[in-house]
Amino acid sequence: MRIPRVLALVLAGGKGERLHALTEHKVKPALPVAGTYRLIDVSMSNLMHSHVSDVWVVQQYLPHGLNRHLANGRPWDLDRSHGGLQILPPYQGAEGEGFAEGNTDSLYRQKELVRDFAPDLVLVLSADHLYTLNFLDVVDTHLERGADLTVVTTLVDEEPTRYGVVRADDDGRVTGFEYKPERPEGRLVAAEIFLYDAPALLEALDLLHERQGRLEDYGDDLVPWFVAHRTVVEHRLEGYWMDMGTLQAYWTAHLQLLDGDGAVLDDPDWPILTAQPQLVPARIAASAEVRGAMVAAGSLVHGTVEHSVLGPGTVVEEGASVRHCVLLDGVRVAAGTVLENVVADMGAEIPAGEHGTPGAVTLIAGDGQVRTAEEFDRAARLPRGF
Repeated sequence: MRIPRVLALVLAGGKGERLHALTEHKVKPALPVAGTYRLIDVSMSNLMHSHVSDVWVVQQYLPHGLNRHLANGRPWDLDRSHGGLQILPPYQGAEGEGFAEGNTDSLYRQKELVRDFAPDLVLVLSADHLYTLNFLDVVDTHLERGADLTVVTTLVDEEPTRYGVVRADDDGRVTGFEYKPERPEGRLVAAEIFLYDAPALLEALDLLHERQGRLEDYGDDLVPWFVAHRTVVEHRLEGYWMDMGTLQAYWTAHLQLLDGDGAVLDDPDWPILTAQPQLVPARIAASAEVRGAMVAAGSLVHGTVEHSVLGPGTVVEEGASVRHCVLLDGVRVAAGTVLENVVADMGAEIPAGEHGTPGAVTLIAGDGQVRTAEEFDRAARLPRGF
């Protein structure tokens, strides 16, 4: 049997409005995870371990920091002469020029490049999630079922109104799809990982663009078209999956990592790889108390840290207390400060005082602005980017 040619398109250009200040100066896939990684490392590592070596990263919003981190694909052995990593920025001067309005539009703007590459299958995934998945298992499902589209699905515990909700029969055939429904039927959702038959994808993009003139998000046009006109099946992801698109989810995922019931990042058979910063090991002073925490390289702790994640270069001064918090790179917590349920952005200087309350997540921006997740959500009800 001939091995199909798989092209992976990683959509990494969205603004991430629902993360508020965390993504004002950096794209969402460049967000730190577990004090050591960047969010895009998860997708890239899953691709590497799945032996998918043709990887295109589609960019738009604030790409420069992400490009530095990607390092031409070196951390994932994608800096190669044949295939490997390619960066696809917005462009001018040809069909598809300009800025995309959503993830379907982004695919449409790359369609001639995809056509020239001539893959058998196109794997489209977001760079916004924590999970472990062998994409070759998805390819097997796709080929065995003779599918035109295979949707990776997962069950969520929360109300799934911010996801694409999937209906499937007992044989795994997808019979319905609703994008962000107000009254969802069930809790089976699309994990934003899609495997398309390449000719069918190109045909759909052309037809939809001709019919509508303007393409937006996959849930509004592309996936419903496939459900209505083609064979669509699901591939169930049974393990952990988290959409990191909100402040609450970002904080929760980190605490789950600490508790051992979140994503697995240290499996020796499936490690998450990254471009590590060159820093000295974390230093824990004799006066410090550290319990149930992740403390990244370059950090200095004199105070109390409990059930928290500290990013590289974080300083907790003597007399400061940090509890149930996620502090990103270079945060400084002054003596006399008490933090609880706080996410602090890169470089935040946190003065003495009490910040954060039980039952709510508080965000401290890099400029020192302090607001709860609920206050940010009320201030900006914005649609999701791609």
